[in-house]
Amino acid sequence: MTPAAKPPGLSKSRYLAGLQCPKRLWLSVHEPDAPELAPDDALQALFDTGHRVTEEARTRVPGGVLVDAPPWERSTLLAATQRALEGGADVLYEAAFSHRGVFVRADILERSGPGWNLIEVKSATSVKEEHLPDAAIQRWVLEGAGLRVERVELMHLSRDCRYPDLSNLFVREDVTEEIADALADVPRGVRTLREMLAGPEPEMPIGPHCGSPHACAFASRCWAHVPEHSVHSLYRLGQARAFALWNEGVAEIEDLPRDFFRSGVQQRQREAIETGEVVVAPGLGAALDTLVAPLAYLDFETIRPALPCWDGLRPFDQVPVQLSVHAEQADGALSHREWLAAPESDPREEMARRLLAFTEGAGSVVVYNAAFERSRILELRDRFPAMAPALEALSERLWDLLPVVRNHVYHRDLHGSFSIKAVLPALVPGAGYEGMEIADGGAASGALERVLFDRSLGDEARTSLRGALLAYCRQDTLAMVELLGRLRALAAQAR
Repeated sequence: MTPAAKPPGLSKSRYLAGLQCPKRLWLSVHEPDAPELAPDDALQALFDTGHRVTEEARTRVPGGVLVDAPPWERSTLLAATQRALEGGADVLYEAAFSHRGVFVRADILERSGPGWNLIEVKSATSVKEEHLPDAAIQRWVLEGAGLRVERVELMHLSRDCRYPDLSNLFVREDVTEEIADALADVPRGVRTLREMLAGPEPEMPIGPHCGSPHACAFASRCWAHVPEHSVHSLYRLGQARAFALWNEGVAEIEDLPRDFFRSGVQQRQREAIETGEVVVAPGLGAALDTLVAPLAYLDFETIRPALPCWDGLRPFDQVPVQLSVHAEQADGALSHREWLAAPESDPREEMARRLLAFTEGAGSVVVYNAAFERSRILELRDRFPAMAPALEALSERLWDLLPVVRNHVYHRDLHGSFSIKAVLPALVPGAGYEGMEIADGGAASGALERVLFDRSLGDEARTSLRGALLAYCRQDTLAMVELLGRLRALAAQAR
């Protein structure tokens, strides 16, 4: 008789993935080399931020013993932890424990009388609901392994902190009581997930869990049967209503009664799906007539450093560090100017100067989603009083393409989204970001942090990455040039 296979083990991350969706956990365990599991640039940037925040948090609980070994060498990690405990360490970093087939590593352990404080570090600015089962599974494993846990804390960043005074960078919140319900659920949850992993791939319907609390790498598999123009893509329908319709058997937008479509955007979306034509609402030409020549097309790229590094910054403040401007010349030709900050130096004053110089003489300054650029410009205004009048005037000259598109034009390929990444290829065939080394804002932000702060990055790699960033930002402003040209053509046809 063949002995039963040993059920796959769990880790903290596996346990949390299984709570979100058992199928997600099953696929990640049984297909560890699945291409979906390779982190993209944006996800890798989140991992890197978490590592930096954790390392900084250790300096607030100093003098600890780091349990250090490759993550796959679990027996080595467990043995090193035991030696540190027996050696009388008062603080441990990345201590490893195992209980009933579940392996965890604690960010920080701090001796507290006869027991220990378990401190979980988060690169967030508050305690979130999804943090509680994270802390609970750790406490369960530590206590099961024989450690006495006196207190459980979440150590997170504080938005009250402003550089250069980092004395209040972190907040330690006691969540010992808050995790009680999640802790009580752990034994059953562990048993259920291990049994599930030992069986066939579970069936799971799509639902809000596909993206909450975290995006699932395997979502495209589970959503493969969803029609292109499903109710989930109806503009501003809302997730709850979309899933309610889906679960009632209403799958496609065309299945909805005509009186369901209340907003003008939803009505144009339905019409575009039915006809296959670009739908143009009245008033597009009048909206475009508000442009004041000559035009400049402006785009920023920003970073949001978790650890503030320049005067007055708080954790996760937006800082513009890259700039692209396409400008119309008197003869109708386009000129282009761009700038990317130098490593580590505070870029804000130079950004303000370049911004004013690059847009000088322009009438309307075209942007896509003006609220973002306007907020960054006004922050620069408040910081640099000598440039405040000019920056204020620039903010008043911003001309937003986003509402013009949203309020007047719809193409079936938008699928309910008005991001420029969706709008450009839909309205300007052949244009877009396909094939670019950096092709979205999340990847750009992560790459910018590497270019500016990663001292291990070699000169050749830094130069290459800078080139990719400049190309991406340049494409953003060129996209607006192409999009405005298309809108003008559509307005002319409608007249």
